[in-house]
Amino acid sequence: MRLGVSETIAQSWRPDCVGALHKKLPQLKIEISVDISINLRDQLLGREIDLAILLGPISDYTVDNVVLPDVELAWYRAPGGSANDPVDFSAIPIATYARNTRPYRELRAELFERFGPEVSMFPSSSLSSCFRMVEAGLGVGALPISLGAALEKEGKLIRFDPGWTPKPLSFSASYLGDPRSHLLETAATLAEEIAQANS
Repeated sequence: MRLGVSETIAQSWRPDCVGALHKKLPQLKIEISVDISINLRDQLLGREIDLAILLGPISDYTVDNVVLPDVELAWYRAPGGSANDPVDFSAIPIATYARNTRPYRELRAELFERFGPEVSMFPSSSLSSCFRMVEAGLGVGALPISLGAALEKEGKLIRFDPGWTPKPLSFSASYLGDPRSHLLETAATLAEEIAQANS
C-alpha cells in the first residue's frame, strides 16, 4: 500500500497508524511518502499513491473520504517574559506552513486584514523547522498543539494568546472509490481510530 501523509500527521500519529496497520495486516507492505496536501491530492488522483492522509476532504466524485478529528492550532513563542506580554506581529516573522497550502493562505489573509502588508511570514514545508525557529526566538508561530505541547512542557516554548487563533485544520483519510478496496477502507477507518485516540 502506497501511503501519502501530510507532515502534520507524519510528525504526530503516523507511527501509531503504521504500527496498527502492521498489527492488523502483518503481511501488508507499506511505502510512505510525506508531502504537502496539494501534492498528495494530485498523487492520489493520478493513482501514484493509494491512501492520502491530508488536509481534506477532497471534493472529487471519485474519492472516498473518512473525515478525521480537527487539529487545533495555538500561538507559540520562545521562553522569556510573560505569556501575557504583547507581540508586535509587524516586527517579528511568523513561522508557518508552506506557501502553497491552505493554512498559509488563510493565515496570510487574516494577518493582512489585522495588521496590513508589513507582516513578515516565514513559510516552510518542515514543521520541525518552524518549531526550531520559534524556539530560537527568531519568530512566532501558529502551530499544531499536538506537536507543540511537549516542547511547551519542556519549557522550550510558551503558548500565548493575541486574542485570536487560526481555525483548526481539517484532515481526511482519502482514497479512490473505484475499484472498491476493502484494504483501503480498513486502513482509512484505522487512521480515523488512531487520530481520535490522539486528539
